Amino acid sequence: MRTAILISGRGSNMVALIEAAQAADFPAEIALVAANLPEAGGLERARLAGIATAAVDHRPFGKDREAFERKLDEVLRVNQIELIALAGFMRVLTPWFVTRWQGRLINIHPSLLPLYRGTHTHARALEAGATEHGCTVHFVVPELDSGPMIAQAKVPVLPGDDEASLSARVLEQEHLLYPEALKLVASGEVRLETGAAAGG
Repeated sequence: MRTAILISGRGSNMVALIEAAQAADFPAEIALVAANLPEAGGLERARLAGIATAAVDHRPFGKDREAFERKLDEVLRVNQIELIALAGFMRVLTPWFVTRWQGRLINIHPSLLPLYRGTHTHARALEAGATEHGCTVHFVVPELDSGPMIAQAKVPVLPGDDEASLSARVLEQEHLLYPEALKLVASGEVRLETGAAAGG
């Protein structure tokens, strides 16, 4: 499946997906990396990997999120994209975009959803005295971080952990989990059905 990765920054999860997709039997082709910031570091990394890139700067659109998304959607369709993987894409998507790509739009979130939706997940896990933490790949639905889970990975919270050490341990798992989850969706083994993820 022709897959686009959407980023806002350096794209460390993007690199993990690109490397995994180089395997001959991987069911997704990374056909495009797009960013909402032209200065996003991941764009150059994608270009060096020989992947087409696009920047659709959200700032000229002001508060009109849907107008930005319509432009982004146009770029995705011109590139014949079939599946979208969000990888550090720091924009909350409108119901218009999410519905348009329903079942073909996935995200990785740095917590064991449904715990700690939104931001600052590592700090919140530490504040809550959690004994385990981790990451979740899920289908995107209009409600933030609420879509059906595709895959999850756990890490222990160790004595003496701070936000940086816990974040680093979770990120290692993200780089392993996201390619596996993309593989499940691109192969059709897992799909979004009537509001829930279903194994095929």
